[in-house]
Amino acid sequence: MPAQTLAAQPARWLWTCREGFEGHLFEELAWADAAPRLLGPALVESQQRPDVPPAFGRAVEKVITTWAPPGGAQVPVEDIVAAMSGLPPRVPWLVRAYTPDSAKGNTQAGRAEALEAAVRAALPPARLLEDDGRAREAGALLVGLCVAPEGVLMLGAVSAREALSLAPGGRRRMKRAGESPSRAAMKLEEALDGLAHEPGRGDVCVDLGAAPGGWTQRLVARGARVVAVDPAKLMPELARNPRVQHVQESAFAYAPEEPADWLFCDMAWRPLEVAQLLAKWGRRRWARNLVANIKLPMKDKNPLLLRVRQILVEDGGWEGLTVRQLYHDRDEVTVTAHRMR
Repeated sequence: MPAQTLAAQPARWLWTCREGFEGHLFEELAWADAAPRLLGPALVESQQRPDVPPAFGRAVEKVITTWAPPGGAQVPVEDIVAAMSGLPPRVPWLVRAYTPDSAKGNTQAGRAEALEAAVRAALPPARLLEDDGRAREAGALLVGLCVAPEGVLMLGAVSAREALSLAPGGRRRMKRAGESPSRAAMKLEEALDGLAHEPGRGDVCVDLGAAPGGWTQRLVARGARVVAVDPAKLMPELARNPRVQHVQESAFAYAPEEPADWLFCDMAWRPLEVAQLLAKWGRRRWARNLVANIKLPMKDKNPLLLRVRQILVEDGGWEGLTVRQLYHDRDEVTVTAHRMR
């Protein structure tokens, strides 16, 4: 790791990640022959953008220009606006300033907020969008301002339709409902936020390892019917809910009476065994959609993730597989996939 934050090189790709996972992201990019370089905590750059997104990359944008003024001096807003003049004309912009997700990066949060406001005020209002969904529909550019320590500022852009995340720096913060039984509920909300569709009224969901009920609660709130599988007890209000069926047995022994619309799993269990369980559900066509959390407590995470991917796709037949370390994930990744009928 460099002693001070380095500025990314123009025309290369700037990646953000969780602090402490730069090495894992670097390794994924190196395996993809993307010529990565460590820039500092939570920041990596690469020459290419791999076709398969790295699991530990939260957000990515192509670098337009960078600044590293002596003494960390402020970059004039006029210079930033001038650098943006080279972007494709008549394309709307979604402008987001952010800091690296690191202890040092977070100290720049106030600077990032002020800079975003100043830049937006200097741009033509007709070019600016506010809503993420509208940005994708309109084919907008996500324009990112990475406000890093030591005065480093990096300007990049990526099509909103090709962005890994439209949240600033990939940090999609979900609100924690006061009655949620665990932090796990926010992981589910973030995972569903990135899908083209999500569980709705009348959908049948199976939640493996459900107790105490964080995921089950959020699914019920969407109107779904949930089969919660766990030997442990659920929260009393969930156990009494008529749309919840609690099956008190091991997730590895459970077999559904009929196929489900969605399979959910957030078990604190050995990753390869969980992957094999999820592959069984795919192979037997017991569910059409998958959202699961895979725990990765080991140091050497990437070789194991390769095996997890292989099990889910080759053994389970799951399609459209995504593997991402989301903002609310810690030593874990979230996988999503589907099966065609």
